[in-house]
Amino acid sequence: MGCTAQVWLEVKMDGEGRMRFAADSDSEITKGFCSCLIWVLDGAAPEEVLALKTDDLAALNVGLPGVGHSRVNTWYNVLIGMQKRTKALVAERAGKSRADPFPSLVINADGIHAKGSYAEAQARFLFPEELKVKELVNVLKEKKIGVAAHFYMDPEVQGVLTAAQKEWPHIYISDSLVMADMAVKMAKAGCQFIAVLGVDFMAENVRAILDQAGFGEVGVYRMSNERIGCSLADAAATPAYMNYLEAASASPPALHVVYINTSLETKAYAHELVPTITCTSSNVVQTILQAFAQVPNLNIWYGPDSYMGANIRELLQQMTTMTDEEIAVIHPQHNRDSIKSLLSRLHYYQDGTCIVHHLFGHEVVEKINEMYCDAFLTAHLEVPGEMFSLAMEAKRRGMGVVGSTQNILDFIKQRVQESLDKNRNDHLQFVLGTESGMVTSIVAAVRTLLGSAKSSSGSADVTVEIVFPVSSESLTKTSSNSYLGQNLVEMGGFILPVIPGVASGEGCSIHGGCASCPYMKMNSLSSLLKVCHHLPHEKEVLSDYEAGRFQSQTPNGNSIADVGCEPILNMRHFQATKELPQKLISQILHSHSNGRSTSIS
Repeated sequence: MGCTAQVWLEVKMDGEGRMRFAADSDSEITKGFCSCLIWVLDGAAPEEVLALKTDDLAALNVGLPGVGHSRVNTWYNVLIGMQKRTKALVAERAGKSRADPFPSLVINADGIHAKGSYAEAQARFLFPEELKVKELVNVLKEKKIGVAAHFYMDPEVQGVLTAAQKEWPHIYISDSLVMADMAVKMAKAGCQFIAVLGVDFMAENVRAILDQAGFGEVGVYRMSNERIGCSLADAAATPAYMNYLEAASASPPALHVVYINTSLETKAYAHELVPTITCTSSNVVQTILQAFAQVPNLNIWYGPDSYMGANIRELLQQMTTMTDEEIAVIHPQHNRDSIKSLLSRLHYYQDGTCIVHHLFGHEVVEKINEMYCDAFLTAHLEVPGEMFSLAMEAKRRGMGVVGSTQNILDFIKQRVQESLDKNRNDHLQFVLGTESGMVTSIVAAVRTLLGSAKSSSGSADVTVEIVFPVSSESLTKTSSNSYLGQNLVEMGGFILPVIPGVASGEGCSIHGGCASCPYMKMNSLSSLLKVCHHLPHEKEVLSDYEAGRFQSQTPNGNSIADVGCEPILNMRHFQATKELPQKLISQILHSHSNGRSTSIS
């Protein structure tokens, strides 16, 4: 996988325990790369094969390492393939049984095959009941309700929403950044209510942005009468985080870069302590680099996600080994010296994590290294350092992506389309290093691509496998009898075997590996239908569901809603112009020495 040309690799262990390799390719250049590897490694001891690093190949200075579509990546990927098969042969010779694979979904033009009970549970709802879809569409149309849903929704909800989109255009499934934008778009199109399927801070942001856009009359509803929390948002709503910002305010010029996954109240309180701009996992690196470029000697304080902060620092540290030309591609106003100088002025909060990404731990990384090192690796920027480093290494050889949920979806779509364009039989395997709710959108996008290719004559057979990396501590023990007598479930005309795998619950473990966010799963289909059916004349029943406006004020006596929106609007300005707004720059440069920012209203 991942080679621009086709490559065939054969790996054996001879009677003396030495490794024997053979390779061929349909490209003469690629044959040359393979020949170099075989010249070095054929006849080597297994430990010698496993000791060779991709960085050792980069030292040979052939081509441009790190370019996604370079043929140079061939020998990186072939080396990884050699090492994976070497590990398997060593384990086999030692009499070790092969570890069970992670659960996965295999998608082709004809249907979907689930491997593992957790994967089967995800697949169960990819083909929803038509009656449920029809009921939802009818009530949405009748009452002019738009839906803004996050990628991490329960698979049942996402399956119904994805099917309903074909009949009611005012349904959007996206990352948290786009949800408020889509709500404004739906309000402009005539929707009178917005149902927000996410955690509470997302509903708060939608409410505030609609008010800012002049749609105060449009109702915004959550999907539970209880609080729908978020471990990251909660981490920023603590005295410890405010103490962190107090320290930031004492080191001017200072800018607080706050992750969008925080409450409006947090954004407001923070902005009155330190000038603040919101960021997302897809724009945080560019936001930080641009801020350093615009304000000399700036101190940046990022929060609350500790893993993302550490990963940003590691990414910038890696940039110090790049050439000025390579750095300029990432940001034209930076070079090696500027990146080195800013590292000491980049701070990040040390005590905030997402409960999902926190659990992509050591055991999961070890298993990926052993069984999936030659697959495409995807990782959210919030994952722990080991998983981040693994995905970054894969990215450098064109086999990975690190970023937001949208970045992950786009990467998978791009790689599938590239395979289809080559018009040859292929199997693409993607390790999903983020919340499993993403799989509904991924499957829908992949099936669309594969279906379009199937309609053309002479199309190749391309299969796509989505792997859920979860800890063995999350696995359900099942008897051999139940395995042999596995059930077959029919969904959407396709037969899916139910194979023992991850527990049919959330698939999470404190030992590492979590497949699902329990907060997001509080957004059920029944709650959505309840809210829709009670609108518009039974609002009193939904009083606990409504996303209310903040009536309280900040310590400086300003409206929480108004001040909390400013960091978001600062980010919008940056996205539109690629520069921080002048008002924010002025706030950074003219903050009082006691930590209270001026001209914030």
